[in-house]
Amino acid sequence: MERLIKDFLRKKNFAVIGSFRNETKYAFKILKNLKRKEYKVYPVNPSLSEVDGLKCYKSIIHIPFLIDVVNLVTPPKVTEKIVRECKDKGIYRVWIQPGAESENAIEFCKKNKINVIYNLCVMLEIM
Repeated sequence: MERLIKDFLRKKNFAVIGSFRNETKYAFKILKNLKRKEYKVYPVNPSLSEVDGLKCYKSIIHIPFLIDVVNLVTPPKVTEKIVRECKDKGIYRVWIQPGAESENAIEFCKKNKINVIYNLCVMLEIM
């Protein structure tokens, strides 16, 4: 797992998918921390057009840039949908935050050769 974490964190383009309604939401905190650590961050939420001065995309499919890592802070059922979108877009690194995990999503990633980190918060690793 340590090798996988280092591989993910060496990448620079992260999509963060979740709720950004206010600064107390974990997706917002993750976005801010990644941005502060000089990662290129793309927020994703179908209900927003901007987050913390960044254009917010409706889905990862709508991001016109190469995404290295997708960080999911979503309900498990939404996580399952998004990992399929990752495969369709050719994204092979998915970080599923605690609470967003789904056995179906994790199995999908493994079966489709998508590197997946779960049960571990990205904020603990980038500090």
